Amino acid sequence: MKFFTAIILTALLSFISGLYFPWWIIAVIAFLVAILVHQKAWKAFWSGFFGLFILWGILAFWIDIQNDHLLSKKIAGILPFGGNSYLLILATGVIGGLVAGFGALSGHYLRTSHK
Repeated sequence: MKFFTAIILTALLSFISGLYFPWWIIAVIAFLVAILVHQKAWKAFWSGFFGLFILWGILAFWIDIQNDHLLSKKIAGILPFGGNSYLLILATGVIGGLVAGFGALSGHYLRTSHK
């Protein structure tokens, strides 16, 4: 239950704070959620990862649909994705997930270091 709570909190708070702060606030949010919701290290990482992977994946997909895949196909053509916009969306989710996952892992280690 804590795992899903951390995923939802990370995604929700990252979405809200992303409206007002730079993109890297997701690491700070995942860090704080991992401090508040105590889990094992691997669960803290994966909850941060999945929270942002899902959030950024959905947001990137939604934006991609809104402009008929125009920008994503051009960017995917520049990157080694062969023009596949869905691989670009997947890469976006993975990058956001890694940033949040490592932020959450840092929060977990800070919490456990002060016992």
